Amino acid sequence: MRAASARSSQLPAYRHGAAALLLSIAVILAALGFEYIGGYRPCPLCLQQRWAYYAAIPALFIALSLLASGRERPAATVFILISLAFLANVGLGIYHAGAEWGYWPGPDTCAVAQDRTATAGSLLKNLESSRVVRCDQAPWRFAGLSFAGWNVVTSFLLWIMS
Repeated sequence: MRAASARSSQLPAYRHGAAALLLSIAVILAALGFEYIGGYRPCPLCLQQRWAYYAAIPALFIALSLLASGRERPAATVFILISLAFLANVGLGIYHAGAEWGYWPGPDTCAVAQDRTATAGSLLKNLESSRVVRCDQAPWRFAGLSFAGWNVVTSFLLWIMS
């Protein structure tokens, strides 16, 4: 069993999967760091773009465990599913970045949630205390790319690696 595990860790699929796992963890830690340490509040699209990473981290661990135990077919199936999740995330990131650049409108969900039972007075009070996080305005850019743009880059890399 130990010999099979040692052989599987030498497979390119195992190395790529392990690198994808580490990159996925690094991206989520960076996103959480920007949010909780840097004070950048995520918009609804930003939160949706994290779903692929949240799903991929345990799935990559499972796929690597399957490879280590010599079960290459189930591992390949998991890798394909992960790859599709990151490909979808590329599309979501492109949509978000395009909305930030003004190429198309962002979704209606990128606004303050409305309380349909609110009175006029409570609505004004809620508006004063709420801070809108818009999907169509990038709060930060590095090398010309926003968080959404960098998500496209990392999701594309993870799509290739998975």
